Amino acid sequence: MALVPPESDTLNVNVQSQPYTPESDPEQAVSTSEDRASPDAFEPPCSFFTSPEKRWISSLAAFGAMFSTLSSYIYFPALVPMAQDLGVSVTLINLTVTSYLIVAGVAPAFMGDLADQGGRRPAYILMFVLVVASNIGLALQDHYIALFVLRMVQSAGASGSYGAAYGIIADITTVTERGGYVGSLILSTNAAPSFGPVIAGILAQKLGWRSIFWFLVILTGIYLIFVILLLPETQRKVVGNGSIPPKGIHKSLFYSFIKNWRTITPSLPATPVVKENTSNPKRRNCRFPNPFKCIPMLFKKGNFTVILIGSITYTVKMTLQTSLAAQCIDIYKLDYLQAGLTYLPSGVGGAIASYITGKFLDRNMKKESARQGRDDCYRRGEDISDFPIEETRLRGIYTLIVISSVGTAAYGISLMKQAHLAVPLVMQFLTGATTSSIFTLCGTLLTDLNPHASATVQASYNLVRCIAAGIGIAVQQPLADTAGSGWCFGIFSIIMLLAAPLAVVTRTRGMSWRKKFRHAVSSSEKVTS
Repeated sequence: MALVPPESDTLNVNVQSQPYTPESDPEQAVSTSEDRASPDAFEPPCSFFTSPEKRWISSLAAFGAMFSTLSSYIYFPALVPMAQDLGVSVTLINLTVTSYLIVAGVAPAFMGDLADQGGRRPAYILMFVLVVASNIGLALQDHYIALFVLRMVQSAGASGSYGAAYGIIADITTVTERGGYVGSLILSTNAAPSFGPVIAGILAQKLGWRSIFWFLVILTGIYLIFVILLLPETQRKVVGNGSIPPKGIHKSLFYSFIKNWRTITPSLPATPVVKENTSNPKRRNCRFPNPFKCIPMLFKKGNFTVILIGSITYTVKMTLQTSLAAQCIDIYKLDYLQAGLTYLPSGVGGAIASYITGKFLDRNMKKESARQGRDDCYRRGEDISDFPIEETRLRGIYTLIVISSVGTAAYGISLMKQAHLAVPLVMQFLTGATTSSIFTLCGTLLTDLNPHASATVQASYNLVRCIAAGIGIAVQQPLADTAGSGWCFGIFSIIMLLAAPLAVVTRTRGMSWRKKFRHAVSSSEKVTS
């Protein structure tokens, strides 16, 4: 049973002597080490990791999540030379892009469940072993079938890192500080589409397309070493709030670099934790990961509407990005390297917007907490049952949706009218910034709503958005050929506007949905007991 901390403010205690067990509910944890507790009133910290340690952990996780987008975008400039070398058509090479996207929609469900119930470190190690091995195979292969299969293996490893990174952030952060960390995560994943095609264009032009995959081998190989040596386990089922020393594969050298390792002491017998030896937590029941575990996440109304908002946005963004190089080569007669450079505006805009949006989210949380009569920090940590989290997190989303829609339509018109190259690139910058901000809002809110299964809910989000993006990409080129770029992206701009009513419903009814869901669960438990 979850232990609910007292509502009143508590006195101060040294965080290094605060015991904690994974059985105590992380939603009830206090978010700061400056709160004090008496023997009669004690609240364990949400995380035993200090702020610098959190920044290291989240940065390492975010860098890994970058490969989910880098592995996809870095591939685009090599499509034509690969088709020529392998003796197949560009259409067949494009099928490897489709297969990558399909696996990217399914694999995170498996990896997310593995990360949620078996630990973050084992999941990360497995994912990047797959990525490194597939990159080596892609660099050496000389047959289309091998390319097709290895791209799916590459996707299976790389795509899961995005949801797993959200899981790590959920493990170590509280609601009030999470926005900034998620913004940094989105920043890294949005930076990859900018520099990935540029690097690929240079490598393909100077050293050949195989050098692209050797570059990925080196980069992912170095990252795998860092994960094995310096990524700590954060999964609360394994290490609680970080106070339980990890064992086996969950242990890393990270703890050797912590000057003051948080030890577990029995000095506070009245502390509201489960009385058991926390240095030897009870054996967890591990099972084979269930890739369909993420599906029930979609049946919660709050999750579903937020996922739809993010999926609509992702579909529109992917159609914009997929069309960019081909349209610029066709209309403006650019070479492959120049076409790769056209991805910079969108990526730069997205990176800047993600960082700013993260700060904006943290500020909104503090302001809303203060408005409700609490301190600037939301004192009850992860317990948001009485807090209007949907309204707070989605503040400003209507403006972002409208700007994204207008920018999408203007991009299509600029291509149709063959305006100066600067015009579509400015529209790419604008839509890149606004869509990235929406991703940050939706990703942060999903993590807030599902603190115990953050990686799994991100997997369900990824499943829906990849399927939606696959459909959008499949119809985009035929639609552009039939109706023209102006009408094509005019239709996608209307689709973008569909996110607005979903945002209205989520903001106004989200809190009541959560209360009804909790009441239904409580009633079911009473009947069962």
